[in-house]
Amino acid sequence: MFQDYNMDDVVLPIDLERKLPENDIAKTVNQLIESIPDEAFKPFLRKTGKPAYHPRMMMKVILCAYTQSVFSGRKIEANANKFTFVWRKSVEKYSSQLTEKSNQMYDELLEQEIIPSIEREDAEALSDEELVYVAEKLDEHVQAYDQQIEASEDVAERKTLRSKRKAPKQYRKRWMDFIARKKKYQHDMEIFQERNSYSKTDYDATFMRMKDDYMRNGQLKPGYNVQLATEGQYALAYDIFPNPTDTRTLIPFLNTIEEGFFELPTYLIADAGYGSEQNYDDVIQNRKRIPLMTYNQYRKEQKKKTKRDPLQVANWPYDPEEDAYTCPNDQKLRFSHESHRHDKYGFSRSYRIYECDNCSSCPFRSECTKAKEGNHRRIAINEHWNRQKAYTQQLLSEEKTGALYRKRKIDVEPVFGFLKANLGFTRFSVRRTEKVKNEMGFAFMAVNMRKYTAARAAMSSLYKDRRRKKISLTFFKVNEIFFCIRS
Repeated sequence: MFQDYNMDDVVLPIDLERKLPENDIAKTVNQLIESIPDEAFKPFLRKTGKPAYHPRMMMKVILCAYTQSVFSGRKIEANANKFTFVWRKSVEKYSSQLTEKSNQMYDELLEQEIIPSIEREDAEALSDEELVYVAEKLDEHVQAYDQQIEASEDVAERKTLRSKRKAPKQYRKRWMDFIARKKKYQHDMEIFQERNSYSKTDYDATFMRMKDDYMRNGQLKPGYNVQLATEGQYALAYDIFPNPTDTRTLIPFLNTIEEGFFELPTYLIADAGYGSEQNYDDVIQNRKRIPLMTYNQYRKEQKKKTKRDPLQVANWPYDPEEDAYTCPNDQKLRFSHESHRHDKYGFSRSYRIYECDNCSSCPFRSECTKAKEGNHRRIAINEHWNRQKAYTQQLLSEEKTGALYRKRKIDVEPVFGFLKANLGFTRFSVRRTEKVKNEMGFAFMAVNMRKYTAARAAMSSLYKDRRRKKISLTFFKVNEIFFCIRS
């Protein structure tokens, strides 16, 4: 049960001089938390122990603190160790070296007849069970020497036995180190999952290159990707991801919105970091929505310099009858074969490969291709991706959709600017994904309520303005979502 909590039951008289202003943000916080149904707080109930403070009251305290830029009693930056790197490539490198050394030592042990030969499952690397078995045999070998030394009373013989025991003991020590290191590397790989790094102080955090650093340089810091959907500079939905790349977060974030927030609107607007063949397919084919998302080379392709560059494949004439492209040296690049490529996440892309007839005497060869002498220029054409890019270019060239896309920067960016600059929220004070997600939710709620309170105060002043005889209020339906990524 909870301790009794009732804001309407006042025992002491209220000092009217200390009454909160009509549009104070504390009242907004109170209205919001009071609107939450009681069923939402049932998971916090405990049958034993002292009655806890009501979570409704605690939420009000925390949320009011966040709106006033009070996030923790300690400095937030001091809560994270910024330079505890663990990199996948390093772990893979040391793990490979460990395998080589263990195989080499195993061969030495067999050669010196210290351990018996075992039937290995894999000739490339010893399994965990095989490593433990070898360690047991080494321990038995050392213990045999220990027993002989204890049983012998001859000083010279004891000295000889100790000398013979020295090598097996050293082997045993190194072998136990191999076992411990292999377990550590396996544990590291489990933490990595699909990532390339993690922090020792927060396994869920990934090292990312931030826009600014503690010494104003480009060093890496552990962080999270915060995905945010906005409308009218209000945060509508958010999620936390450990991977630093933009394209890999869009699909799971859209799933999060549909499962836990609201139905997706007609237009999904995002910057170039989200534009990819897989994301376009998901939005158009699976979700039946319109993606207003550019791609990495979009701005470059719109420049006159690129459109006039004769070495750009997009500017080469194509003959559909011959199924061939013509290069600046008037050589034909004819269709050779089709290629299907899979990325490490399993997504497949199809390409049509075209090869030039003859590049041997081409004056543009050094600028056009890096192929070795004797080889000719090849180009890979992804027709599906080209159609998607043309579709995106057509959407952004239209007046309505182009205007919607241009609104993105003035809708999303102010939310993060307000969060970081005005609230001063630039570091998490907790660790691990679930706790970070909760803290991020409080921060976005604080941003929304400060904006709402300010807008309500402005509207209230308009009502009181006697010079305005009529004020009309218009409510807008959410018909597009703006996305942004921040680390």
